[in-house]
Amino acid sequence: MGASLGGGGGRRGGRRGRAPMGEINVTPLVDVMLVLLIVFMVAAPLMTVGVPVDLPTTQADTMPQDDKPVIVSVDAEGKVFIGDTPSSVDTLVADLQAAAKKGPETRIYVRGDQAINYGKVMETMGKIKAAGFTKVALIALPPAK
Repeated sequence: MGASLGGGGGRRGGRRGRAPMGEINVTPLVDVMLVLLIVFMVAAPLMTVGVPVDLPTTQADTMPQDDKPVIVSVDAEGKVFIGDTPSSVDTLVADLQAAAKKGPETRIYVRGDQAINYGKVMETMGKIKAAGFTKVALIALPPAK
């Protein structure tokens, strides 16, 4: 029964240091993922249509969406926009026909500022309907709970 006390090939001899870890530290990964989640939660509402319109509220349920609609906005000054692109009542039909991917079957939502004259919004909708677009709807905000 012999014991080796020398500094030969034992664990305590020659190399001092720690053995390599076989585990992954996931704490930095979780931190990065939480920061990305917060960034996307803050940025997602800002990615909507950029024309500032103060929409009225309604009690109606939301409509199901199966494809991306074309959004026509009428701001408080009566200016007409298709998405973020300025348009006018005179060029609205030509601009819509260029933006509509499915032709007359394209879903078109009209957003009208609540401070604007209702006649201006109806004039815009009338031009859209006269151009042959069949799926035209108004957008309003749901009631505050």
